[in-house]
Amino acid sequence: MTAVSEDILNFLRRTDTCTVSNAIETFDVRMRNEGYIQGAARSMFPAMPPVAGYAITGRIRASAPPMSGRSYYQNPEWWEHIAATPGPKIIALADMDTAPGAGALFGEIHARIAISLGCVGYLTNGAIRDLNALEALGFQCFAGSVSVSHAYAHLIEFGEPIEIGGMKINPGDLLHGDCNGVQRIPLRIANELPAATAKILAHEAELFRLCEQPDFSIEKLSAALRREPPKG
Repeated sequence: MTAVSEDILNFLRRTDTCTVSNAIETFDVRMRNEGYIQGAARSMFPAMPPVAGYAITGRIRASAPPMSGRSYYQNPEWWEHIAATPGPKIIALADMDTAPGAGALFGEIHARIAISLGCVGYLTNGAIRDLNALEALGFQCFAGSVSVSHAYAHLIEFGEPIEIGGMKINPGDLLHGDCNGVQRIPLRIANELPAATAKILAHEAELFRLCEQPDFSIEKLSAALRREPPKG
């Protein structure tokens, strides 16, 4: 797994996803409609700050019992897999049921164990539960819904590439999420994102100042918009 420096992780933790997304666009390393979750999951705790971590991937079902195994969190192999991966980590599980969200794999028990293993968040197109407890733990969750029950929620596989909301996620991908959603950070440009972000924020600040001026005009706005921020 390719890791970034602690400085880059801290940059992501203090910078909103929209600003970072704008910075990524300046490098032309992917299509602008790729690399982020589209509609399948949202932040359940939008007041929490951004999180960044490396993806721990898997697939789950909840609508029918597993072929074998006991409680949905009694899976030593799963916990060993998480423990073996360097942190910080974000667990990303694709709910494979026809109607995702029949039950919630993730609740307070799963979150407490995950936190002890260096996880900072959870991403799924399915459901979560125990919202008050998860929020009190400060554990960010991105999910498609909330369920009162875990039903038959269980892992069917882990450690493989998955897709959630149109975003392909490989094990070890660097994910960044906040109240706006979740995106994948291209590792090859990660070290350049702080400088690119600074250029964008300076350009935006110029536009904001213009909008607040008493002599604001469309002509001045057009001139400012023509001065696009430099490419990353």
